[in-house]
Amino acid sequence: MSEKPQLDSDVLENVIDETKLKEPVRAILFNDEVHTFDEVINQLIKALRCDHAKAEALTWEVHNTGKSCVYTGELTRCLEITRVLEEIELMTQIEV
Repeated sequence: MSEKPQLDSDVLENVIDETKLKEPVRAILFNDEVHTFDEVINQLIKALRCDHAKAEALTWEVHNTGKSCVYTGELTRCLEITRVLEEIELMTQIEV
């Protein structure tokens, strides 16, 4: 499995600076046919630090609608959340 390229800290800082005026940002999680419900629920709990019920509700929303906004807020937190979700190769997107 190939590793994702790491962003240079200067590049990341510039991205953060350029989008500060555009906050809040949204972390979007997309449905796939690869991961089980339990895998997605557990990764959402880890990423969002939420309880099982919230993670399960978000997982059902992703399943039923194809995607779900799992977080709205600061860019740095959004990046942390998507990084954790992508640890198991879940598909995410950040919307400004």
